[in-house]
Amino acid sequence: MFFGVLTILSSLFNFSPTPPQVPLIPWHEASVFQLPTQGDEKVDMIMKKYLQGLESRNISLNQQGIWMQTHWATLADNRGTIPAPAASLTKVATTLVALDKWSMDHRFLTKFYITGSINDGVLEGDLIVEAGGNPFFVWEDAITLAHEIEKLGIETVAGNLVIVGDWRMNFRENNRASGDDLRRAFDGESWNYTVETQYQTMENPPPRPKLVIQGKNIFLDGLLAQSRLLYTHSSQSLTEILKAMNIYSNNFIAEHLAQQMGGGEKLGAIASKLSNVPPAEIQLINGSGLGVDNRISPRAACRMLIAIEQKIKPHNLTIADLFPVSGIDEGTIQDRKIPHGIAVKTGSLAVVSALSGAIDTEERETVYFAIINYANGLDDLRNRQDELLIDLSHHWQIKPILPHSAH
Repeated sequence: MFFGVLTILSSLFNFSPTPPQVPLIPWHEASVFQLPTQGDEKVDMIMKKYLQGLESRNISLNQQGIWMQTHWATLADNRGTIPAPAASLTKVATTLVALDKWSMDHRFLTKFYITGSINDGVLEGDLIVEAGGNPFFVWEDAITLAHEIEKLGIETVAGNLVIVGDWRMNFRENNRASGDDLRRAFDGESWNYTVETQYQTMENPPPRPKLVIQGKNIFLDGLLAQSRLLYTHSSQSLTEILKAMNIYSNNFIAEHLAQQMGGGEKLGAIASKLSNVPPAEIQLINGSGLGVDNRISPRAACRMLIAIEQKIKPHNLTIADLFPVSGIDEGTIQDRKIPHGIAVKTGSLAVVSALSGAIDTEERETVYFAIINYANGLDDLRNRQDELLIDLSHHWQIKPILPHSAH
């Protein structure tokens, strides 16, 4: 009876009661096992040469961390799981957690409101700006914004400039100084040399604004009841902001983002979970890396880069969309001798020189590395890090890591 039913079903739905045979691949021939899963004697020799060079300077190797790995093998390890002052490698954690909190194309919104009516170009009331967490609002944004407000029929504000929330502009920590900058940017007649210079460098700049605010700067915690939305300014995308943060190792952007994500301690806890390393390997007090109390192990730095790649890969992005690439980008790597096409993040404090990144190789696919030096003589330490990467480039055939826009 049962087999009769199966026969009827198979005739109706072209269903075979016997599943087709799936060709079996011996486990050791599967593609995943074609990648090397063992260490590399040559890489070990390169690391030992590097450490011997440090030792020749009487630098204690107990304070020098190195970790190098692929997805399948650990290639180098010297105190690689010991957390150490990591300086701006902290921004790798900030990048990872930001990508977890917001979407890739997230934009921070700065909203402008008005009170009163607009008559013959005069706003008979206040112009209100509500901070929206944009860590990258600069002169160019304010100048463009002033032009948009003028296009909406406002040439003069008879009332006050009301600033609501934690307003930050031009990487200033001070709320009131940021308010002064906004007012200055709106009126071309009040520009100083700095604003004029930025205006001259703008691509397709708008007409020089002449938006005059007659009242004072007022700071409030919340919107006025009679506020009416006038205009919404969108920031650059999150990925663009993170790339700028990492290229120039901008502490303000990193810390402003970290504060919106709960602060350094929470940032470290989330980064630890996302990168699957023990919490002890990521100990943070802020999102920028300022201060020796930010401690990250070299292994954790590599694992965070891997976690970042896993997040962005479905969006057809590469790590080069978020971090500077040697030979392509400027910023903190422009004077380094890092081989062409390696994506990196630098870190420096008074006695800390750190470097972490990814190398795309023919032989090992992507190799992740992190070096954290704790010693005097930062220029010499940087040169030795670069020489280590040069030696690796002679060992492997390196393929440049390019941003999505270059593909």
